[in-house]
Amino acid sequence: MMLSIVRAATIVALCLSLGLHWLALQSLAWTTMLVENVRHAPLSEAVAQTFDGSHPCHLCRAVAEGKKSERKSEILPTLAKLDLICPPQPRIWQPPFVPYEYGTVIFRMAQRNQSPLTPPPRSLIG
Repeated sequence: MMLSIVRAATIVALCLSLGLHWLALQSLAWTTMLVENVRHAPLSEAVAQTFDGSHPCHLCRAVAEGKKSERKSEILPTLAKLDLICPPQPRIWQPPFVPYEYGTVIFRMAQRNQSPLTPPPRSLIG
């Protein structure tokens, strides 16, 4: 239940951020205007009068003013925000990497003078 409420709220917020509410209101205004114009004129004239833009209704004007006010608020200059929560960390100076060459050590194994016993003694086999 909670997931569906959160999902619906997210969809509504996304639609509002995209401006789909203005599209819905404008569609409602055009539909209302078309129905009103069809009552007084033939369909072709009603459609032309509805969509020509020179005969807006009160809802069309409200939508236009709402869009203008929304654009003006988007244009306002934004001030530089100070990041007070995470101030920049001071840089720690690290010396440059210098390769170091270790001295070489030669390991030699003593040579064995005796060859291994062939075949091995039976006492060791078990």
